Amino acid sequence: MATRVLVVGGAGYIGSHCARALAEDGFEVVTFDDLSTGHAEAVTGPLVVGDIRDGAALRRVLRAHRPDAVMHFAAKALVGESVARPSLYFDVNVGGSAALIAAMLDEGVRRLVFSSTCAVFGDPERCPLDESQARRPLSPYGESKLMVEQIIERARAHEGLQAGVLRYFNAAGAALDARLGEAHSPETHLIPLAVAAARGERPPLQLFGTDYPTRDGTCVRDYVHVLDLASAHLACLQRLLDGDRGDAWNLGTGRGTSNREVLDAVGRAVGTPVPVVEGPRRVGDPAELWADPRLAMSELGWQPQYANIDAIVSTAARWAAAPRF
Repeated sequence: MATRVLVVGGAGYIGSHCARALAEDGFEVVTFDDLSTGHAEAVTGPLVVGDIRDGAALRRVLRAHRPDAVMHFAAKALVGESVARPSLYFDVNVGGSAALIAAMLDEGVRRLVFSSTCAVFGDPERCPLDESQARRPLSPYGESKLMVEQIIERARAHEGLQAGVLRYFNAAGAALDARLGEAHSPETHLIPLAVAAARGERPPLQLFGTDYPTRDGTCVRDYVHVLDLASAHLACLQRLLDGDRGDAWNLGTGRGTSNREVLDAVGRAVGTPVPVVEGPRRVGDPAELWADPRLAMSELGWQPQYANIDAIVSTAARWAAAPRF
């Protein structure tokens, strides 16, 4: 019998790519999602519509499908919105995660792969950013993810939970066959915004800050392809299935790409330069933020396959040319 995985938030951007990768690797997949930001068209396997804060609904789906593990992607994820509506972010991200973990433990499901973020670190002490750095988030979004990490740490230590925490840097890109891609509303990520601007589908891109102490004056970030994130989730899951208690790993390419370098790559992929309006820095944006992924590479056996920014951007541009949803 195939190993069964419940993918919570599997209708969203990263969750849907991971669910598809699981199915392609021979796992049975069941998706649980409230479709508030996800897309039913992106779902792999059966879809159960429900709210992660609903403990009774979670227990029903766990009891009905008896998964061997859970992958948890469901969350509110807009930093600005989290500042304006912190109570919502703590309710959904923290309350929902606590409800999920409680339901899992009640139903005897002990393996969890959790979608976290480099936002738990806040302004980094140094780059590349490794797992030993202090976690000092700057937004309610980052705080909510840190709180979930702490819940997981306690449940791992005292309740027998096996859990891997995967901290993403800048997720980007789309499926190679363009069947899945990034479709947020509103869209806040640089690459899809730049692609849309280059295609003439939105106004010129706002470039926030050109006077940072970086090689070209713009922010530097670590863009990691969504398919590489999916492969890390499968590697983490296998580690748990093999009996490991779990840990936390940073997921990035280990190299930084500036905003101007991203825009140049988008121009090459679309065939038209990205129209830009330069503006002042945004409050809270660090100059550089890029990962040290060596722990994930050594312990998970993970290796990013799409580390070149042109490879990442080209898949996003193909998706944007013919989006499926």
